[in-house]
Parts: sequence; C-alpha cells; structure tokens
Amino acid sequence: MSAPTSAPSAAAGCDSLAPDAGPKPLGPTPSQSRFQVDIVAEAAGATGDKSPSSDASTTAPSSDAAAAAPAGGSGACGGEEAKGRFRVVNFADPSEAGSAASPEAPGDGLQNGDTVMSETSLHSSTGGPHHYHYDTHTHTYYMRTFGHNTIDAVPNIDFYRQTAAPLGEKLIRPTLSELHDELDKEPFEDGFANGDELTPPEEAAAKEAADNKGVVKFGWVKGVLVRCMLNIWGVMLFIRMSWIVGQAGIALACLIVAMATVVTTITGLSTSAIATNGFVRGGGAYYLISRSLGPEFGGSIGLIFAFANAVAVAMYVVGFAETVAELLAGVDANMTDELNDIRIIGTITVILLLGISLAGMEWEAKAQIFLLIVLITAIINYFIGSFIPSASKKPLGYFGYDGAIMWENMGPDFREETFFSVFAIFFPAATGILAGANISGDLSDPQLAIPRGTMLAILITGIVYLGVAVSTGSCIVRDATGNLNDTVSSQFMMNCTDAACKLGYDFSSCKSDKTPCRYGLQNDFQVMSMVSGFGPVITAGIFSATLSSALASLVSAPKVFQALCKDNIYPGLGIFAKGYGKNNEPLRGYILTFVIALAFILIAELNIIAPIISNFFLASYALINFSVFHASLANSPGWRPSFKYYNMWVSLVGAILCCVVMFVINWWAALMTNVIVLGLFIYVSYKKPDVNWGSSTQALTYHQALTHTLHLSGVEDHIKNFRPQCLVMTGYPNSRPALLDLVHSFTKNVGLMMCGHIRTGYRRPNFKELATDQARYQRWLLKNETKAFYTPVFAEDMRQGAQYLLQAAGLGRLKPNTLVLGFKNDWRDGDMMNVETYISMIHDSFDFQFGAVILRLKEGLDVSHIQGPDDLLSSQEKSSGMKDVIVSIDTSKDSDADSSKPSSKATSIQNSPAMQKDEDEDGKATTQPLLKKDKKSPSVPLNVSDQRLLEASQQFLKKQGKGTVDVWWLFDDGGLTLLIPYLLTNKKRWKDCKIRVFIGGKINRIDHDRRAMATLLSKFRIDFSDINVLGDINTKPKKEHVSAFEEMIEPYRLKEDDMEQEAAERLKDSEPWRITDNELELYRAKTNRQIRLNELLKEHSSTANLIVMSLPLARKGAVSSALYMAWLEVLSKELPPILLVRGNHQSVLTFYS
Repeated sequence: MSAPTSAPSAAAGCDSLAPDAGPKPLGPTPSQSRFQVDIVAEAAGATGDKSPSSDASTTAPSSDAAAAAPAGGSGACGGEEAKGRFRVVNFADPSEAGSAASPEAPGDGLQNGDTVMSETSLHSSTGGPHHYHYDTHTHTYYMRTFGHNTIDAVPNIDFYRQTAAPLGEKLIRPTLSELHDELDKEPFEDGFANGDELTPPEEAAAKEAADNKGVVKFGWVKGVLVRCMLNIWGVMLFIRMSWIVGQAGIALACLIVAMATVVTTITGLSTSAIATNGFVRGGGAYYLISRSLGPEFGGSIGLIFAFANAVAVAMYVVGFAETVAELLAGVDANMTDELNDIRIIGTITVILLLGISLAGMEWEAKAQIFLLIVLITAIINYFIGSFIPSASKKPLGYFGYDGAIMWENMGPDFREETFFSVFAIFFPAATGILAGANISGDLSDPQLAIPRGTMLAILITGIVYLGVAVSTGSCIVRDATGNLNDTVSSQFMMNCTDAACKLGYDFSSCKSDKTPCRYGLQNDFQVMSMVSGFGPVITAGIFSATLSSALASLVSAPKVFQALCKDNIYPGLGIFAKGYGKNNEPLRGYILTFVIALAFILIAELNIIAPIISNFFLASYALINFSVFHASLANSPGWRPSFKYYNMWVSLVGAILCCVVMFVINWWAALMTNVIVLGLFIYVSYKKPDVNWGSSTQALTYHQALTHTLHLSGVEDHIKNFRPQCLVMTGYPNSRPALLDLVHSFTKNVGLMMCGHIRTGYRRPNFKELATDQARYQRWLLKNETKAFYTPVFAEDMRQGAQYLLQAAGLGRLKPNTLVLGFKNDWRDGDMMNVETYISMIHDSFDFQFGAVILRLKEGLDVSHIQGPDDLLSSQEKSSGMKDVIVSIDTSKDSDADSSKPSSKATSIQNSPAMQKDEDEDGKATTQPLLKKDKKSPSVPLNVSDQRLLEASQQFLKKQGKGTVDVWWLFDDGGLTLLIPYLLTNKKRWKDCKIRVFIGGKINRIDHDRRAMATLLSKFRIDFSDINVLGDINTKPKKEHVSAFEEMIEPYRLKEDDMEQEAAERLKDSEPWRITDNELELYRAKTNRQIRLNELLKEHSSTANLIVMSLPLARKGAVSSALYMAWLEVLSKELPPILLVRGNHQSVLTFYS
C-alpha cells in the first residue's frame, strides 16, 4: 500500500512551503486570532479507519462531504488542504483541549477526510451535548449531523453569538464557499458576516467579560424591583404627599399620581420593549437609546443622564442632611450654623455611601435590601397609626377616618399654588423607574428582569402613593392649631360648617392671616410622622428613602458613564472606561461621581438644580419612548421584541407627554435641557463616531429611501428637473482622481454619480472579492467625501462590462443618463482591438440613449501604477487582511486584465498604500491615501512624467481662481454641452471662472449669430462673459498639420487598393478597426475640420481653465474606430483640460417656467 508511505512525504512537501515549517502539535492549539482555523485534508487513502475508538469507521462518506482525492494523498497540500474547514472560536479551554481531545495514534492506513479517529463530547452553553469528532490526521473537529459526519451544520445558538464573552462559546458555521465551491477551487477567506463585526470597545468588553470568573449577577427582584421601588419612594412620600393632598384635594391628588404613573408606565412599557429586543449589556438608559436611535441620540442623552444621576446623589444626600440637621436643632445640638451642618453631614454621608459602592455591588445590594425593609416598615407603621385613635392628636388635626373629613378634603384648596405647580413638585417622586435598567450589565437576565421588575415597581409604588393620598385626606384636616383648648361648645356646634367643628374642635382662630395655622395637611410636613404608630420609624423611613435613592444614583451614574466611555463617542473620556475586579467596577467613574456630588453638596443650593435634574430624566424618558415609536415606524425586520405589550402610537404619546411635563415643571430648565441635548447631538453628528449598531435611524433611512425611490418611479421626467446622472468609468475610484473630482464637481448635490469598474480576465471570477471591494471602495468614497456609488462588474471584455453597466446600473429614476470616459491616451501603443472596444463603448452609450462625455488631460488620468489600489480598510479588514498576507502563498495563475489590479491577493495588500501607516499623536495607526500624504512618498523616486501626472491628477481639487471655462458649442445636442459648465461655475471652486461661448457661423452673419446666441443664453438664464462667433472653421488647416495627421494614421490604413479584394475583405474582417481608402476620402472634409478646430482651440483657448466642446459624432458602421480615435486625438491634443460632450439630443434646458 502506497498511501501510508506517501503521506509523510506529501506533508513534508507542504510544510516546506509554509513560512514557518516547525514541528506541529498533534492536538489543536489555541489560536491567537479571534477564531481558530483548522484545515481538513480532502485526500483519502484506499483503506478504512482501523482505530478501535472510532464509531464511524465503517460509515461511508456522506454525499455532501468533499469527495476523496486520488489515492496516495499527494494532493493533500496547496489549495486542496483548505477544503472543508470547520472553524471554531473559543471552542474549548486550551488547557482542556489537550486532555479532552487528545488524539490517538493513527492506524496503519489513512482515513477518509470525513471519518474520524476519536470522539469527544463537548457541552455548549445551551446545556445539551454536541458530539464533535476529532480527526487526528488533520487536527479537525467535525460535527455529527443526522448520524453522518459532515461539515454542514445544523441550527445552533452558538452560531449567532457576537462574542464568546457573556453567554458561551462562539462558533462560526461553515461558509457557503466551503460547502459550495468546486473541489479544485480554493475556498475564499471568510470574515464575519455583516452585522457580526464588533467594534473595538465591544471586543474589549467581551475579552474582559470572558476573563472574569464568579461575576455577581442579580435577579429581577434584587436587581430591578428593589432598586426601582427604593428610587420611586423618595422623601416625597413622607414629607410632601400630605401637603399635596391639602393643596389639591383627594381627587386632584389622585389625578396627579395617576398622570405621573401614566407617563412612567408608558416609559416602562417602552423600556421593556427595547430591553427584550436582543441581548442587553451594561449602560442602562444610554445603552437602550444608543442601540435603538444611534450614537447621536445615545451619546447626547448618555452624558446628561450620567451627570443627572451624579447631581441626584447630592440632592438626595442634602435631603438626608437637612432632616438630620432639623433633628439636631430640635435637641439644640447644632455643630455650627444650619447651612454648614448640612455640608458637614452631607460630606460624611457621601463618603460612607462611596465606601459601600466601592466595596462591590454585592454589598451595595445588601444595603439596598436593608433600606427597603426599613422603608416598608415605615409605610406600614403609618397605615397602622392611621387606624389608632388618639385624643392627644386631635388638636394637631388627626381625627381618624371620617366621611366628613374625606368629603371636605375631596376638592382643591390651592394657596399660592396651581394644579401644575403642585404636579411639578410631585413628579420627581415618580422618577427612578430606570434604576434597575441602569445596572443592566449586572443583571443575570436583563430581558426578563427589566420588564418584570420595572412594571411591578411602578404598580406597587403607584398603589402606595394613591393609598397614602386617600388615607391622609380621609383622617387629617387641612388646618389645625395644635391647642387642646380649641374645643367647641354644644351651642356653637349647631352653626358648624367644617369637619373639625363637627368633631368638636374649632380651628378658625388660626385661619386668619395674622396667626397662621402650624398643623394640618396644609401646614405641617411631618403629619405622617405624627399619625404613625411610632414616630421615629417614619424618620428612619425618611433616612432610608434618601439614602437608598442616593446609593442607587451613585451606582447608576458610573455604570452609565463607563458604558458611554467604552463606546468612545467622546474621545477625551476614554480613561473612565476601564473597569476593575471581577465585576468590572468603574472605580474611576465612582470617584468622578463622588467629586461632582460633593461639589453640589458644598453648594447646598439645590432648588435651582432639582428641576434641571428632573428635566434630564424626562428627556431620557422621552427618547426611550421615541425609540420604540421610531423602531416600529422603520418596520425593520430586526425589531421584534419578545415583550408584546407596547404600541408605537402610545409610545409617541408618552414621548410627547414627557416633553409637556418638562415645560410644566420648569420652562427654563426644559429649554436649557433641550439646548444641551441639541448641542451634544450636533457635536456627535459632526464627529461621526465609527460605530454601527444597526439603529432604527438606519432602518428608517432605508425605508424612506425605498419609499421615495418608488414614488419617484411613478413620476414622468420633466426638462426642468433634468440632472446629469453620470456613469463614470473610473476603474478603482482612486485610480483616476482627476476624472472623479471633475465629475463630482458638477454632480455633487445635483445629480447621481456612479463609479463603474469593469473587472476582466481569463481567471474564474471571484465574486466574493468583488463584493468585498464594493464595500471597501464605497467606504473610500465616503471617507473622501465624494458623493458617489462604486459599482464593479465582472465581464469577459470591457465592452460587455460597459453594456452590463449601461443596462443595469441604477435604480428606478436614479439611473445614469450620461457615460463619462477618460480619453485613451495610449491608444497607439497597445492592441488596436482595445481601441475598437473603446469606440464601441461610445457607440453603445448612444444606442442606449445616453449622453457621452470624454475628459482628456495631456498628462493622462490613470495614476494606479504610482499608488496601487488604495484599500481603505476597517479595523476588522485590517487584521484579517494582514493574516491573508501571512497565510496565503498565492501562486496566482492569471492576473486580472484591469490595469489597476495587482496580480495576487498578497501583493494587493502588501503594495496597498492603506498598509502604509502614519502615526497619530496618540500612537494609533491611521490609514491615508497615498495622494494625500507628503511625508511618505513612494520608496522609488518618481520620474518627471509621473510627477506631472500626480500634480495634474489633483488640479480639480484646488480653487480655480479667476479664469475662463470655454464652451465650444458647435452642435446642438439638447444643451448638455452648456449645462455642465453652468453647473461647474456654480460650485465654490469654480465660481470665479467666467463662461466664454464659442459658436460656428458665417463671416457675413457674425453679429446676427452673436445676438441670437446672446438671446438664447439670456432666456436660459445662464451668465456668460463673452460670445465668439468663428467664421473660419471651414478654412483649410495648415499643410504640416494635415501631413502630421496622415503620418499618424498610416499604420492603421487598410490600403485595399494595393491588394486583392478578397484579401482586403479578410483583413478588414479580422482587423475591423482599419481605415479604408474609400472611407478616408469620403470623410476628408470632416477630418480637416477636426484639424482646423485644434488650431482654433490653441489660438483662442490655450489659457482656459477648462474647455468644454461638442464631441464629434461618427456614424456607426461607416467610420472605423481608428479614424474616429484619430479625430478625437487630433482635435484634443496639446490643450488645457478638455471635456468632449455630446448629449442624447433630448432637450435638457428650457426657458419656460
């Protein structure tokens, strides 16, 4: 048997080609890249698998597996070695991989590529065992599918993960190329599919999360419900709720609570919808908004939301400090004066809270549970006290539950307040619903926890607020003196009108302005403490409410800020992205939050800050609601929340309500909030962070573009709306910069521009590479602020490719109507069949009713031989691109025929100026096109002609200065020859140039022709500086110029008169471009006109910035391509930049309104 003996030699042969042919381990080795590529040899021996541990040794290879190569295995290296790969990312722990999947020694014979030597059962994060088979001969994992060993994979959650970090290992399914390509074809190198690409911050987060073991995660009760309830039940519950009932009455107080609850409920529903539309990472409100609406909204709201939480810490701590200071004053134990006492107590408190936070989330969660128990005890204590009658409390206004008191307190009694001012005071008490969502990164299952915990917290707290409102309004009167002697005699009771009087007390003495009442709902903020069973418990409840809210805000602000900094939306804030410890705690963020909170505590003037905080929170709520509406409106297939109880219109109403409430609470704070959000939005929009989160803004943009394109297709074209929509044959967009820049000058913000690129060659077309190039060069155009589309096609030859583009490029009304070509400067140097193809493309454009434009620069247009194609790579492409250089030893058989395409993949990346990097100030490598950098010129010094070519290629990027655009409008083509220079001179770079018009005419009618043209131009409303009528166009050209022309065309003449007719016909059939004697004589006058026009151009327009001239037409089938090319050559040679234009003879200008 030859197979076993030949295999080692074959392997040795393969290894000798590799860059590093060192000893290879038997088992899989951990890959340094993001995924591990193991290569499966398709070579198979004639013998079967003799390993005792294999359970598939007798199984025939399945039909979808790759067929075996010829016996002997010598074909196992090179291209065939890469077939049938199954790629695994973070497949198993490296330390376990060696032991769990250690291969056994191979048997006597080589097994088939689809059979296995040993089996290892690896458990994925989904819990079920996946049977992977380890092929010891090829070091490859296979997945067993339907009892057969095949690389085609069944659906698996691990294929859809973005990273391995949060949930489990990331697998990459076999690519279409690996399953579909022919056996003798090397599969393409695959990257991640669109949408799976991770930004560097996400990769970093994934890596950190993957490294962390034993991370503390919270369930929905401890993580969301407890936090939200503590944040919503603030100080308002104990010291303001009774006052609100006194002012607004029970009915309107319940309405105020209901209105606030409606706003928070709608926001809660919207939050739940976003939170269940995919995996939620840390960052809370910022993460939800940014991933839904994009970085512009997310970045602006994230910053102010984090700041609002930081200042909220100060607000809650000062509330706590004020209560403590009042208690100290009550026992005459002030340290200094009241304001400084608040500062001292506040500072000590915030330091203690910081210590709890820094101790870790687990300690913070335990503190929150303790504070919640205290708070609930205080609430229960109040309700118990409200049922215990006490004679001593009656002078203070508390009489127990009574229908008369309830009825009296049902209506409003506003004193220096209005309904909306009272609502504005209450509403901050309803905020705090995002306390759970803000620590989304610390929740074990955010998709379950956020909806359940948030909605239940809103329900419970809403019921308690309503209960307290009804309870206080039913057992406490609005005004009381606190005097035991203010009882009512039996005679006076006959004239009683108020409830207190009927219950035996007359508090009318303090209702006058002279001696205001000190007790009752309207006057005493500590009423609930008085009513409760044990007063100090209410004080403990107040402490608990303030401290828990402060603690929640102290944790929320750094978490949100850390997520914002990780996304690198604001470049200077990157230092706060770093996390510490197993929970990735943002210690730097904690310190920053502490500093901000301490600063505002020391100011101690929070009456101005409080409304701004409320408005910041409301702006976040408004954007969360708007996110749901926007995502639903965009109708993206990716918007499918598992939480179904939402409605896009309800969310829109919620967003509007939030905005209304902002202005109700404080109009100037609302204006300030909107200005800040708008300013940050504009900043982030201007900076354009390099992130792609699949936001609903993208989805809606697509939806609107599709709708408008369809709508446009139903509208007939009109002359007034004509726009030059150009198909520009640039090749790679950066290979002919002058052509790109000039056309962009008159199409930018006016018409469509498509950069056509025809890829030809005998090699089998690589369509995946074509798609990659399409994305790459479209990005290059965007980076260079060129408003154009790059459209490459594969074709057998240039003409066929041009026909493809002329027929299929564009969409609906957004289709090109003008073909733009560069002049073929080297037409006399190469194969004349290329000239035949070039002229045929011009003929085809007229057949398709396109206009045709040809740009000629005397230096030439194509700079690709100087710089090579500039691959402006993304970060993912850079890394994978560099791997390609190392991995692929590409012995390319046939290079593309395109002059700007290097011969192999390796050279395309090594020679690419994208890989020549400058170092920024921060040390990061940036990619720059070669043309833009002066520091790094190519290593080989440029010759004089290349230097001139490079300078000429950039001339249209400069401001043109005072000069002229000379329009030689010799033939009426519908007006395109005039429209293009008009559009050009409207642009900033060309606005100083004047249009001069040259027309043909008769010597005896020059004035008449000038006046007629001036009238026409004025009707077209096109400014011009001069009109020249040329009466000597038909004058014979100089003899030396005619002789030079004849000398130029001599090699291309058929000279049929000097040979037999049959031989002449055969030669004409094989070389159709040849010029016949008959044709030359027939078009002698036209030839002389082109020579004469060149003389006139040199005479009149040698100093013009640009010449725009009517393109001479050649009748198809009558004028040979060599003669037509010679006309174009002699007409445009040795001149400034010249644009030869011929419209499709349909009017593009009109003087009718």
